Amino acid sequence: MSLARLLAVVRKELVQLGRDRLTFAMIVGIPTLQLLLFGFAINLDIRHLPAAVLDQANTMHSRELVAELASSQVLDFRRVVAAPQEIDAAMRRGEISVAVVIPQDFETRLARPDRPAWQVVVDGSDQSVQAAARQLSAFPLASLDYGAAANRPGTRAVPSVEIVNFYNPERRAPINTVPGLIGVILAMTMVIFTAMAIVRERERGNMEMLIATPLSPFELTIGKVLPYVGIGLVQVTLILLLGELVFDVPVRGSLLEVYLAAIVYIAAMLSLGVFISTLADSQFQAMQMAFFTFLPQILLSGFMFPYDGMPRAAQWLAEIFPLTHFLRLIRGIMLRDAALGEMWHELAALAAFVVVMLSVAVLRFRKRLD
Repeated sequence: MSLARLLAVVRKELVQLGRDRLTFAMIVGIPTLQLLLFGFAINLDIRHLPAAVLDQANTMHSRELVAELASSQVLDFRRVVAAPQEIDAAMRRGEISVAVVIPQDFETRLARPDRPAWQVVVDGSDQSVQAAARQLSAFPLASLDYGAAANRPGTRAVPSVEIVNFYNPERRAPINTVPGLIGVILAMTMVIFTAMAIVRERERGNMEMLIATPLSPFELTIGKVLPYVGIGLVQVTLILLLGELVFDVPVRGSLLEVYLAAIVYIAAMLSLGVFISTLADSQFQAMQMAFFTFLPQILLSGFMFPYDGMPRAAQWLAEIFPLTHFLRLIRGIMLRDAALGEMWHELAALAAFVVVMLSVAVLRFRKRLD
């Protein structure tokens, strides 16, 4: 083996990598992005969950309880409701994740440690919210002082708070995971499929034939997108069937609305993929860029890590990604029996992403070989 020849090959490879700006950017960008996301954005210590309070006692101790819960920064009380039905409606629409219910006999319950003094209603469609509820059950509250009654012989000590899980009373992990996997799988497959679409035509020489046709950039772009919409719907159907047959994950809402939300989300992912294909010069570059967009989506959308635990800047960035909005839609429809009309702002965000990204992709596309 010749050391000179070996060093020549190494030098050639380094020069080639230096000329490939995208690859060099990925070498530096991926570890930098992961470090920043895990270091600043990812936080398992949940804070500021949107919450409502139903204080039926309205006493000094009940108000102290609400004040202490607010001071813990786990809950962010945004609504004061007057009836349990308002809690159900607000949670179904996704406006709140937690509700604190203080009964009328709160003072009597404080003096009797054999029964819970208050109640926390939790949106069980999100596992991170359930974890926050367990934090609340262990949170020391000075206002819950049983006094001498706690030391009476024969009394049974129970937690001062009762945790009630809406939509997932059994606390089964697949109930939370399967709907989210619909968005994650579509984000991965749809973007990769379409990111290489136009690049593949250029590499295989098919672009020459397309140039000879009267196709407009808009027609060619839409023509590349439409077949994958059907593929995406097949994937959605497969996940729903396996989720029902294998993991017993229900679809409590309208199946039609599940597919309508999926169509808009698939269009968003496909438009992102087409946009990437107008930037990449090769299929390898298209794969790299698709992965680069997939990583922050899965980390910041709330699928793996709690959205409410992130700093404000990370939450603002997460609002740009389609996966963030689709997770709220699919979990709302499948698990909480919410209607699309109740979450119209999430659907509007996805539609806006489709319009903007597809418009930019069409403007960037040129019917030429280079």
